[in-house]
Amino acid sequence: MKPLPEIKVYPRRPSLDKRPLDKRVGLIILATDHTSEPDFRRIVASERIGVYVARIPYANPTTPENLRKMQPSLTAGAALILPDEKLDAICYSCTSASVVIGDAEIETAVQAAKPGVPVVTPPMASVRGLNAFGVRRISILTPYTVETSRPMAAYFAARGFEIAGFTCLGLEDDREMARIPPTALVDLARQATHPQADALFVSCTALRGALAVTGMEQAIGRPVVTSNQATAWNCLRLCGDETPHPEFGRLLTLPLGR
Repeated sequence: MKPLPEIKVYPRRPSLDKRPLDKRVGLIILATDHTSEPDFRRIVASERIGVYVARIPYANPTTPENLRKMQPSLTAGAALILPDEKLDAICYSCTSASVVIGDAEIETAVQAAKPGVPVVTPPMASVRGLNAFGVRRISILTPYTVETSRPMAAYFAARGFEIAGFTCLGLEDDREMARIPPTALVDLARQATHPQADALFVSCTALRGALAVTGMEQAIGRPVVTSNQATAWNCLRLCGDETPHPEFGRLLTLPLGR
């Protein structure tokens, strides 16, 4: 074996950028999640915006009781995303859990690790998206059981929406929800949209709704808001990115609603 070369230390410290990327978005997802990370990679991540992911424990079936069990993990999950560094936004990517835990409780848990960071949840972002369209009468489509869907209906009704129709698929495993083809979601949207609804909300971050949203909008002739599409839009706007992305639906052409 030949002698190893001498290892030299460069005599001057290189200059450092303030950040590797201009903006930082944190993403807390379920251990079982197949969809949120790819959706944020294709919609949010860019040469200017970095997406940084932490997974937290979750076990099926998708019931209100199991969803609530994630709350204690939220602070630890947030703390794992670029420790001791500031984020421009952080998203907890579970629609049904956000509804049963509560937006305020999620914000408190996340900000315990990341003080002052804007916190986004899928139902919160979806309400902002529907408000950006100025609609009040909606249809809702979920992949959940009736038990898990019922709190979703109450959440949107409490925020002033008239629910013209609500359809659920009766699934309990979020891994199966992720396997529903986007083309099937287009057909489901057509069947789930009430004739008097002004828009359709498609719940669940496991669904590949962001890939189907333009087809759904064409099929029903109305705006469609989906969980991952709405959170991606909300996070982009919090990062100051107003670039239209109509390939992910009409919502991605609008400014941030409230």
